[in-house]
Amino acid sequence: MELDTLRHSCSHVLAQAVKELWPKAKLAIGPSIEDGFYYDFDRQEPFTDDDLTRLEEKMREIIQQDEPFVREELSRIEALKLFRSLKEDYKVELIQALPDDKVSIYKTGHDFLDLCRGPHLKSTGQIKAFKLLSVAGAYWHGIETNPMLQRIYGTCFADQKELELYLKNLEEAKARDHRKIGPALEFFDIYHEEAGAGLVFYHPKGAILRQIIEDYEKKEHQRRGYQLVMTPHIMQAGLWKTSGHYDYYKENMYILKIDDKEFVLKPMNCPGHILIYKSKSRSYRELPLRLFELGTVYRHEKAGVLHGLLRVRGFTQDDAHIFCMPEQLRDEIKAIIDFVFDTMKVFGFESLGVELSTRPAKYIGSDDDWQKATAALEESLREKGLSYDTNPGEGAFYGPKIDIKLKDALNRKWQCATIQCDFALPERFKLSYVDAQGKESQPIMLHRVLLGSLERFTGALLEHYAGALPLWLAPLQAVILPIKTEAEDYANAVKITLEAEGFRAAVDNRNETLNKRIRQAEMEKVPYLLVVGEREVKDKTVAVRKRGAGDTGVMSAEEFISQIKKELRH
Repeated sequence: MELDTLRHSCSHVLAQAVKELWPKAKLAIGPSIEDGFYYDFDRQEPFTDDDLTRLEEKMREIIQQDEPFVREELSRIEALKLFRSLKEDYKVELIQALPDDKVSIYKTGHDFLDLCRGPHLKSTGQIKAFKLLSVAGAYWHGIETNPMLQRIYGTCFADQKELELYLKNLEEAKARDHRKIGPALEFFDIYHEEAGAGLVFYHPKGAILRQIIEDYEKKEHQRRGYQLVMTPHIMQAGLWKTSGHYDYYKENMYILKIDDKEFVLKPMNCPGHILIYKSKSRSYRELPLRLFELGTVYRHEKAGVLHGLLRVRGFTQDDAHIFCMPEQLRDEIKAIIDFVFDTMKVFGFESLGVELSTRPAKYIGSDDDWQKATAALEESLREKGLSYDTNPGEGAFYGPKIDIKLKDALNRKWQCATIQCDFALPERFKLSYVDAQGKESQPIMLHRVLLGSLERFTGALLEHYAGALPLWLAPLQAVILPIKTEAEDYANAVKITLEAEGFRAAVDNRNETLNKRIRQAEMEKVPYLLVVGEREVKDKTVAVRKRGAGDTGVMSAEEFISQIKKELRH
């Protein structure tokens, strides 16, 4: 049994249940999605939690009746007449947009029918385990000027055990939500009304985490032959017209007027890197030229799609552009793939998924160049022995792309790394290099990010580790807790010793009980607590508590340092 078919059939049963309980509700669409299904309805009264409970009961009745899914084909004219008679305006609009004269419908029960290509299960009785999850608003066709519909989300599995595991993971995901963990641990906040929505404020701990990530990236990029660059945050609009962003991406750009000229707050880093490439004539001996920037960009996201660190209006990309010769292209793509996999492993993500997205409906460049770019990506994936899914028509407007998605502790996918192969922008910007024969040739350009948006990646890290970051990433690696005032000087000395070895430490000498200070540090997910009292002062030792393990013994500060150095090496 195909999971998509099962879930789509369940959405059909949901629609039938809604119509039986509220006959005046109008049907829109009800597809299966990655984790379940949804159905959009036009109903004046909002669906409540109690309504979802009633709907589940009605759905169980329909399933128990084991009603067959009956497929029928109608002509377009017959289908329009039928759905007009049912006053199903959204179905009428869908039929009018269909390219074929034949239209299929599915029936269940005495009088319920729905416009649908299918396929469906043989009967409703094959649905064994489902759950309605939530209600959200959704514009018809996703367009804000269209009617606002109510979208009921649900999920469905082949058996109850799979459903219960999914629901358990769903609850765990709520507990790991970075929008709760981040502010609770004082990493960041994004809800300052005075500043505006979708803008991130990093608190000291969050800034330290960002610094750790950025320092790692700079070191690794330089080790792999990238050169660090920095480009302006605003550039004249003409640059973005040449790149194509002004025509293909304008709705997502902030456009400013300065001295009667149009400027753009950069949504991408690529035009700036192109100008650096063009700053002088280039020889084939300089290629591949790999330019890297931790570039902050700004995108005009609608308020309704903003979501924690995952969708913001200002964010930083670990962005690089590689200018290379055709014969270097596949080796560069494979090197990026290796870089991505190596980096994700360092951050604790072992499971990755790969997708290839091809030419969209609106694009720049020649069909021949698109074919060459797509073939280069496909051949590189094959040579690396990687399986991948294909997303037809989902490439960037200037080139096809490979997306590498990490999977977290709950097996959820996060979009991070992207590799885009671009013949079009080098042509538009008239980029060239002098080849071995002394002739001018055009380079190929690779756009790529590893972690993607540092904001999104930070959200993924916090949820993957449920806030308990590994030792090397923890903004505060150890807290020293003096039991009495007499131990404070020794606690400060231990802190100085740790910091001299490059560790991040603090002393908590607040006028609180030891147990309360321990609980506070544990809530803050600090990897190590070092308790010092009269005995530790006398013996020059620390009593060590490790996150998740409790007391691990008494040792000297030097022994503790040796222990955590060993942990960091692994």
